[in-house]
Parts: sequence; structure tokens; C-alpha cells
Amino acid sequence: MTIIKHSRQRVGVLIDAQNLYHSAQNLYGQRVNFTEVLEEAVAGRQLVRAIAYVITSESGEEESFFEALESAGIETKAKDLQIFAGGAKKADWDVGIAVDAMKLAPKLDALVIASGDGDFIPAIEYVQHATGCQVEIISFGRSTSSDLIDVVDEFVDMDADTDKYLLRSRAAHRHNRRKHANRRNSPDATPSNNNAQTPSARKIEDQIKTNEEKVDLLSTENKKPDTSKPRVAVKAENKKPARKITKSTTDNATKKAPTKKPARKQETKVADKPTKKTRRALQKQSGSTAPTKTPKKAPTKTQKKSTQKPEKNA
Repeated sequence: MTIIKHSRQRVGVLIDAQNLYHSAQNLYGQRVNFTEVLEEAVAGRQLVRAIAYVITSESGEEESFFEALESAGIETKAKDLQIFAGGAKKADWDVGIAVDAMKLAPKLDALVIASGDGDFIPAIEYVQHATGCQVEIISFGRSTSSDLIDVVDEFVDMDADTDKYLLRSRAAHRHNRRKHANRRNSPDATPSNNNAQTPSARKIEDQIKTNEEKVDLLSTENKKPDTSKPRVAVKAENKKPARKITKSTTDNATKKAPTKKPARKQETKVADKPTKKTRRALQKQSGSTAPTKTPKKAPTKTQKKSTQKPEKNA
């Protein structure tokens, strides 16, 4: 995403000194040129405020570093390094940087955060939506969260020009090599002392590992298969050919077995009763004479009177 930068824009720069310092040490073994970082962040615009967030130790070796920052026009906010009984160390400016970003955003046109820590994503999203201020990030790309790069309006990768952003002196290089050699060969270099790192240093190392793993995954996915080697033909084992399923076989399988129809009951015909004529004809043929019934005659009047009983006298 390209943004417009002009000389009238008000810019605020917040530098996470511990994040940039440990990134430069883990990646290149060098120190950061904060003067060039500030110049790149401002980009010819009107600087309102530049703050560097640093950690102080009991030895007080950071005084010269603080003086160099102030001479470059950068304010410093210091916090003491906390060492717990178990040997763990705590030095974190994430909350302080997020709070200052939300305080300064309404008075700025552009906010530049010099850090690659992904914990600033919620604060950046709030500043963008609540105030309309554009947010830019400048840090080493190899130790920067990919989600942070997607959220901001512009990202400046310091890995692209290490000669500009790192202090490459022969004396410093020799000093760093001797320092690392002495740490490895010293008898006090126990596992507990080696693991006693600040949270920012651990976070940067973890971020570098995750970024390298992502690059490896992308490179393996984009690799094409090697076609130079001849392909070896593999003979297939002799297998019985699969039985083809045709429509006829499926029809035959689905056909039902013929069912026997129930036998019909034989209807017995009842012969009609013979009439008088047929009876007579049968009697004549057989030669036997069957007695026939003679019709009864109706009684006469005299017979009716004789049959009536005499009435009894009252």
C-alpha cells in the first residue's frame, strides 16, 4: 500500500530500542544506527516528538547510549531491569508504547513505530479507526511479525539496506567476536546463565525462527518436480479382471421368483330339479310306474254341514 508523504504532515516516532537492538545482534551481530532510523521515519516531514524506550541495568553501561540518542534529537524513557529470585528477567515496554501511541495519535497525521513486535496490533488498529491517523512500521523484516506488516499502512524493511541502518566498524566487529568467544569459554557460562535472557530477546529469536520456517515452507511448495530423472515403470500385479456389471445382470438379480397361483376351487354344478314332464318321460323309459298324487277336490256344502259339530245348548 502506497501512502502520500508531504512536508506539512505532523509525525511522531516511537522507538522500541530493545527490539531493534536484539534483532540486530541476533541477525548481524552489529549495533543499530538510530540516527538513520529516525531520518528514514521522518522522511522530510514535520517531527513533533521522537521517543526511545530503553532499559537500565545496575552497571549503568547504557549512559553513553542514552547520550547518543539525546544528541540525535530522541527523547528517552527508561525502565529498570527486574531480576527475580529464580533468575528470570523482565523488561517490557509494550504497554507503555501502546499507551503513548493512543495519547499522541489525535495530535499527529502519521505515527511511526520502530519495532517488529506483533503485540502492537490491537493498539495500531485502535489508532487507525478511532483517530484516522496513518501508522507506519520500520524494523528488520526477518524479525517482524507478518500480521503486523499486513495491518500497518506502510512497512520499511531495514534488511533491504543494512549498510545504512547498522554501525559496521571493524573495531566493533572484533569486539563482538571476542565478547561472544569469552562467553562461550568462560567457566561461569552455565545453562541457567545462558537461558537468562530478556523477554524481548526471546521474542525476537522466536519471531526469526517462525519467519524462517515460513520461508522454507513457501520455497518447498513452489519447487517443481524434477523431470530429469527417468521414470521407472512399475508393473502391475496380475489381478483378476473385475466383473462388469451390466444392465442385464442387475435386471436378473432384481427379478423375483415366479409365484404359484392358488388353484381355483372346482365349481360343482347343481342339476336343476326335473319337471313333471321329465319325470313321466323317465318313468316310461324305465317301465316303472310311480304313484302320482291326485289333486284333492274341494268339499261340498252337505259335507261341510256334516262335519260341523252341534252347538251345545246354553
